[in-house]
Amino acid sequence: MTTYITVKEMPVEERPRERLARVGPQSLSTTELLAIILRTGVGGENVINMSTRILAQYGGLAGLARADFAQIEAVKGLGPAKTAQLLAAFELGRRLMLEAPEERLQIRSPADAAHLLMPLIGHKEQENFVVLYLDTRNRVTDREILYKGSLNTSLVRVAEVFRGAIRRNSAGIIVAHNHPSGDPNPSPEDVALTRRLVKSGKLLEVDLLDHLVIGQNRYVSLRERALGFEEA
Repeated sequence: MTTYITVKEMPVEERPRERLARVGPQSLSTTELLAIILRTGVGGENVINMSTRILAQYGGLAGLARADFAQIEAVKGLGPAKTAQLLAAFELGRRLMLEAPEERLQIRSPADAAHLLMPLIGHKEQENFVVLYLDTRNRVTDREILYKGSLNTSLVRVAEVFRGAIRRNSAGIIVAHNHPSGDPNPSPEDVALTRRLVKSGKLLEVDLLDHLVIGQNRYVSLRERALGFEEA
């Protein structure tokens, strides 16, 4: 059976927290940074080896950031407290990007929006309806999941979709929802919703820039297909 030394048994200059204080967080590996957040390992495995195992299991940090609470909590050595710490750290990182204008993602094409949204909802087993809020330069200022569960887009309330945009003084929005089947081809209801949103957005002076349907590593832009945007 493999045995691991504990972090306390490591030379002081090799311990992650001490290294961070000495050389700065940018000099640490992803494994070391994750180990600092998790703080302790599990019986017979120190926190650095545990962090290495978790990153390998999820194919890196991006894969881990896409996992939900139940998936992370089920990993050996990660209970509810460590899971909460991880998810809080990921969410703080996302919010920092949104709060710093120079770091905000600018949407120049449907692909830009899709690359942001696919890791968020592309793997979900339930339907999620998301709104991206944009400024006058099409930079993402915020995002919000409005609906979760069994979603019939014909029942989506237009007022709810635009309420957040008006509150945030957004110049435009992009809406998106996922198809858990993996097939991103839009339904007639998806197209009808798009028409309603385009019409309402003109009245409210908040542009609907696109409606994306997200599948498994695929997406469809209704604007690119001119579905619901015929008069836009």
